[in-house]
Amino acid sequence: MPRLGLLLAALGILLLPAVTPAAQTEDMQGEDFAAEAKILYRVVACSGNAALPANLDPQIVARHCQSLKARMARYRHVYLARAQPFLAGLRPRGLPDTVVYPFGGGDLLAALTTYPDARRITTLSLELSGDPRRITQIDNKRLDQSLDLVDRSVGWLLAANDSTSKTLMGTQQGDLPGQLSYFLVALAVHGFEPVALRYFHAQADGSLHYYSAAEVRSMEPRLASARHGKWTSPDFSEVFANSELVFRPVGAAGPLRIHRHIGANLRDDSLRKDGPILRYLQSQGQVAAMTKAASYCLWNPLFSRIRDYLLANMVFMISDGTGIPPEFARQAGFVQTTYGSFTKAMCFDDCPDDAMNDQFRELWASQPQRKMDFRYGYVDAKGSNHLLVTRRASLATP
Repeated sequence: MPRLGLLLAALGILLLPAVTPAAQTEDMQGEDFAAEAKILYRVVACSGNAALPANLDPQIVARHCQSLKARMARYRHVYLARAQPFLAGLRPRGLPDTVVYPFGGGDLLAALTTYPDARRITTLSLELSGDPRRITQIDNKRLDQSLDLVDRSVGWLLAANDSTSKTLMGTQQGDLPGQLSYFLVALAVHGFEPVALRYFHAQADGSLHYYSAAEVRSMEPRLASARHGKWTSPDFSEVFANSELVFRPVGAAGPLRIHRHIGANLRDDSLRKDGPILRYLQSQGQVAAMTKAASYCLWNPLFSRIRDYLLANMVFMISDGTGIPPEFARQAGFVQTTYGSFTKAMCFDDCPDDAMNDQFRELWASQPQRKMDFRYGYVDAKGSNHLLVTRRASLATP
């Protein structure tokens, strides 16, 4: 049953950008999992005042929270203290308050660090959001094991400012919804709280269909499919692939903000040119963008459609060296400004294209050395911090 029903639906409609018919005709009558989100926020993100279910041992939760709160405090006092003023100095006035973050994993944390005033954020990645309901049925042995996994995986994100593919794949199975857990920790770090949680899929015209309680029940037996052949297969229903998390500043009546996560393979052979995901993204109008630790996918000709979408719809982007290659940016009317040092991309299973490496190396060499004293996504092959700003030539500088 839709617990907040028409009220939250109406609030959601008011917050959506009125830029296309697709954006105005979303079906807002989905089942709201706000109660489960608030329990997870209390147990996993150690925030809020939701009562613990009777099946959970408060001492297990307290041990987890002692560790996590120390890591969150360190992130605020060490990382945010350096990163936020620096990033604020890069953002021009008048940016769109809609943000798109491809290859974003569970990284709502960095999205809110980079664009703290964003009202609508869409992250896209191979990982799916996860089922929020298991927290009410979990036994204490599994709770202890699951929170230990959260400590290690979220702890890495808080310490290194990105997550490995192996860590992200591990979030696709288990008793706690891994991606959703990341999102809720991000809210806690940045002083927000969850208000509503619904699940959806993008329709052919780009509008969103939110799953009703009846649809959740009927789709229960249908396990979600991995978005990549080498990725861990999820152990939850396909209905929990894409989430919409409505949130607000802690203790405030508003303004409400929206984070949507879409589980998708962004390779050209999966991301159809006229498909629902691209149509949804196009319905958002002009956006601010970001990416980091993205396996150099935007360098790769097999990811041309998501790159072309960004070049056609973004006005500003902050990235590490996995951002838009200089030749494509220049041809589309963007200018790029470099920070830190870049000599060569890191190698993983395969080394990125040498010609692209040359483009980025020449870009950095052509500009003055600008200080960069914190990590933003990947370091380069020599371990150097670096950051790239890509903006439309017509956009005013800060």
